[in-house]
Amino acid sequence: MVNIPFVKMVGAGNDFIIIEPRKGLDHTKFTKAVCSRQNGIGADGVLILEKSAKSDYRMRIINADGSEAEMCGNGARCMAAYIVANFKPAKALFGMETLAGEILAEAKGEIARVRLSNPKDYRPNLNITVANQKLEVHYIDTGVPHTIVFVDGLQEVDANSLGALVRNHPRFAPRGTNVNFVEHTRRGMVSVRTYERGVEAETLACGTGAVASALIAYLHDNPKVKKQKGAFMKVSTASKEILEVTFDLDEGFKIDNVWLKGSARVIAKGEYYYNG
Repeated sequence: MVNIPFVKMVGAGNDFIIIEPRKGLDHTKFTKAVCSRQNGIGADGVLILEKSAKSDYRMRIINADGSEAEMCGNGARCMAAYIVANFKPAKALFGMETLAGEILAEAKGEIARVRLSNPKDYRPNLNITVANQKLEVHYIDTGVPHTIVFVDGLQEVDANSLGALVRNHPRFAPRGTNVNFVEHTRRGMVSVRTYERGVEAETLACGTGAVASALIAYLHDNPKVKKQKGAFMKVSTASKEILEVTFDLDEGFKIDNVWLKGSARVIAKGEYYYNG
């Protein structure tokens, strides 16, 4: 048995265990153990802070099922707050290397924001069939793959069963997709429930999913807008916390300068007794 220091953080409802590198640690086995809500600490995933040859820091993201994710928006915000609190970086705006590319981050107190890599592979108005039900969905990669399903009556949606079917639909093979059920709340704001790939269940929030939902909802609501600096959307998550998304839109669906802002709080520190 080994004692592994950890910090547990939560960003808008997503919870993470943050650790620093440990030689010989099997990240898949460790993450499955520590993320168990019955026999471990319980979390949506593990974040590992490493040194980077390309950026100021490197963040690895291991999902609760042991798979490694390219990117995690709320995880990145939590890591940003962790770095500021523990390492006092010389630059207010610093870089973090991820499998989805370098992102920029800053944090002050319990509020953190990150600039994500530019979205890609936008595919609107896809028609799929799941459980004998025809759905029109919209796909975009905001660092990880996301599918948007616009709904009425968001709270009545069976996000776990329908989400699992869309997540594993052949249209999105082999990577699969995260699934976001989105309802327009008012102009400039949507409510979202997300089924997360790698957690394989609905989570209380998803940062990259909030961004995907905000981008597609904005395009859906503003079909005539071809160019916009500082476009802004609010996203209400299942945790009831509000995330803020800003971005620039240019001709031909060129979206860049995408920022995600919200809370990032430390809720526990200690040692995990790991019998690996």
